[in-house]
Amino acid sequence: MLKRTLAIAALFAALGTAHAQTGTVSAICSTDQAWCELAAQEFTRTTGIKVLQTRKATGEALAQIRAEASNPKTDIWWGGTGDPFYQAAETGLLDPYRPEYLNDLHGWAVRQYAMSQNYVGGFYTSAIGFGWNEDLLKKKKLRAPKCWKDLLDPRYKGDIETSHPASSGTAYTILAGLVQLMGEDQAFDYLKKLHKNVTQYTRSGTAQARSVAKGEVAIGVSFIFGFENERITNKFPVYSAAPCEGTSYEIGGIALIKGSRNREGARRYYDWLMSKEGQQIGARANSLQTPANKTFAPDPRIPKTDDVRLIKYDFEKYGRAAERKRLVDRWVREVESQPR
Repeated sequence: MLKRTLAIAALFAALGTAHAQTGTVSAICSTDQAWCELAAQEFTRTTGIKVLQTRKATGEALAQIRAEASNPKTDIWWGGTGDPFYQAAETGLLDPYRPEYLNDLHGWAVRQYAMSQNYVGGFYTSAIGFGWNEDLLKKKKLRAPKCWKDLLDPRYKGDIETSHPASSGTAYTILAGLVQLMGEDQAFDYLKKLHKNVTQYTRSGTAQARSVAKGEVAIGVSFIFGFENERITNKFPVYSAAPCEGTSYEIGGIALIKGSRNREGARRYYDWLMSKEGQQIGARANSLQTPANKTFAPDPRIPKTDDVRLIKYDFEKYGRAAERKRLVDRWVREVESQPR
């Protein structure tokens, strides 16, 4: 009887150890839905660790993590524009982490660790631009835009879609980029004029490529890779361009949440996402950002940025919570409130 009792106790102890080793990681993913889902599935298949993951735009993700600060329910946050990650770090919501494999990463990814004191890693990069539905423009007898100034043409009224900077990191990257490119007052004057041509501001910055592809809107302003994917992979008549005057770009973020319940599982998910295997998931899911890991040949469909005029984006200044709030509040007050 004693032997049997000991054996049962040993069995439960082993099961408890196994559960502790696998556990469940709670994650928020802010990149494309397909990438979010495939990454979680592949990580679980590889490691046995389950991932409870929700997809949220970066602004919404930051709001949730702030709301959970006293009792964190999220272990890791990854994907989406880096500015909101900086704001989370600034307000004490993240744990620092400096991986041992930094030599496997591109310099722009490594710089994100340095600039954020290791609170935020650089996960991928991509540039802001325009996408348009060629068939729809021909039907409407409109020319494709090539420069920021082109979008102010009155003939585009109701034909442009972009996202809302309060909820979308993409939209904030556009807003902050225009401020740096033009000067703040000139950028807001531009955005007020652009507002007259915008049909809607979506919650998510990834929506524009699909809206343009389906012919729901003629022109979208978002990251170029989304439009390229609709043309190359999905065979829609969608084309893209980087603004002739120059444009902003993102370095997508990845971070561990302070006070998380499963830090070990979160760290394993983090390391896997940054590995060759994890970084290749993006292109497999037809999400064509440039990956941070440089140890493999990236998918040839990923847009090159060699000919794109990238501005010198100040991630430190425009990643601050106060600066983001100030600019978004001004945008809501001076741009969104205007009639169309």
